Amino acid sequence: MLNTVTYGAPDGRPPLLIAHGLYGSARNWGVIAKRLSADRHVIAVDMRNHGDSPWFDTHGYRDMAGDLAEVIAPHGRADVMGHSMGGKASMVLALTRPELVNRLIVADIAPVAYGHAQMQNIDAMRAVDLSTIERRSDADAQLAPTIDDPTLRTFFTQSLDLKEKRWRLNLDTLAREMEGIVGWPEDLDGAFDRPTLFLTGAESHYVKPEYRDRIKALFPKAIFLKIPGAGHWLHAEKPREFEAAVSAWLGRD
Repeated sequence: MLNTVTYGAPDGRPPLLIAHGLYGSARNWGVIAKRLSADRHVIAVDMRNHGDSPWFDTHGYRDMAGDLAEVIAPHGRADVMGHSMGGKASMVLALTRPELVNRLIVADIAPVAYGHAQMQNIDAMRAVDLSTIERRSDADAQLAPTIDDPTLRTFFTQSLDLKEKRWRLNLDTLAREMEGIVGWPEDLDGAFDRPTLFLTGAESHYVKPEYRDRIKALFPKAIFLKIPGAGHWLHAEKPREFEAAVSAWLGRD
């Protein structure tokens, strides 16, 4: 079972489950999850091979969807929100186990294979000499020569276990499974015929106009909303706007 962090009390309605992206964790969503829990029960998960969840030798989207299904099952069904990798896992869950998903929010990702790789980030984290790390700033300094973006370095170092001097990321499995992580399981068919929101950053290029026909084929009730001034990390760059958009959409009848 995935590690979960819960906010608010169950009230008989479907909870909101939040699935983070690659290299993330439930704790990255703490502020947003807490604010959204003002009027609903929220469950944030550590995805497999991330955070405090178990490590596995596989990291496919059917595996991740199965993990999410296991968390939701005791609640009957849930509203599901996923960002990036978590968004793809959430889409696969909705397509394969639609009875568990009440409504779906997909944050800045599409059901397509992408050409970019993430191996440079894994290589940078592997290169950190963890035996010398006393504080996160030590790791940040070692990452700086290969990762220019200080925000990204801060994001990565949140997955450091300083006491144990280890990454809370199964870098070996993530590296081995990277082609599938940036890909999409093309053998999926059918459609998820329930309300779906594709929430994207206006400055992001992850959900291109040419992807909309593909999205509509799989998610015929999809609507699209962009957050101005935000890129791929829209929930971190524009947290209040992101929260407001999610709250408004979930609050619709």
